[in-house]
Amino acid sequence: MAPGDAVVAVAGARALGIDGLSVTMPHKEAVIPALDRLSPTAERLGAVNTITRRAGLLVGESTDGPGFVDALRQDEGFDPGGRRCVVLGAGGAARAVVLALAAAGAAEVVVVNRTAARAETAAALAGGVGRVGSADDVAGADLVVNATPVGMDGDALPLDAERLGPGQLVVDLVYHPAVTPLVAAARARGASAVNGLGMLIHQAAHAFRMWTAQDPPLEAMSAAAMAALARS
Repeated sequence: MAPGDAVVAVAGARALGIDGLSVTMPHKEAVIPALDRLSPTAERLGAVNTITRRAGLLVGESTDGPGFVDALRQDEGFDPGGRRCVVLGAGGAARAVVLALAAAGAAEVVVVNRTAARAETAAALAGGVGRVGSADDVAGADLVVNATPVGMDGDALPLDAERLGPGQLVVDLVYHPAVTPLVAAARARGASAVNGLGMLIHQAAHAFRMWTAQDPPLEAMSAAAMAALARS
C-alpha cells in the first residue's frame, strides 16, 4: 500500500466494521487524519501503530514504547529504572523508546542523531532526564538502543563498536537479519545484545489486549514470529 492510501484503507476498515488494525511504516503518521482521536501517548509522538474502535470511534494508539520496555523486563531481565540509556536515532521508533524509557524511570536518556533539531525534539520527550548527546556517551551507558535502519542491509554499524563492552545491554530494533552487524559486534566486545524481535512481539501483545480484553498468547506469538523470521 502506498503511503497516500493509508487514509483510504482506514476508511474501508471503518465501513467494514473492523475493530482493530496494526499500522506499520511508512503509514504511522499518514493514518492520523483518518482517525477520530488519539491516545495521549500517540498524540505526543505524532505516530500511531495500533487502531482500536471504542464506542464507535477509531482511536489511534502507540504500543511501541510499552512493548519495548516489556521486552527489556520480561525477556532480558533488564529494568531501565535508574539506568543510563542512549538511543541512536530520532525517528518514530526512537521517540517511542525515549518516551517509554523516561516513563519507566530511567536516570538519563541521551539521544544521538545526525540532525540536532530532531535530536532535541526526541530528547524533550524524556523531560528532565532527556538530553542530546554524542557517540561519546555510548561508553558510559547501561543500555544502548539502535533505532536507526543502519544494519538492515549490509555490514554497516550505527556506532563505533569499540565504545561497547561488558555490563551493557545493546538492543538493535532491526530484527532482520536475526543477528545484525551491531548485535554481532556488541557480543564480540562482551556486551549482551539482542535484536528488535522482542519489541515487535510485545507491542503486538499490547494491541491484542486492547482489541480482545484478554491476555495475549505470548509463547505462540513468539514462536510464530521466529518461524516467520527463519523463513524470510
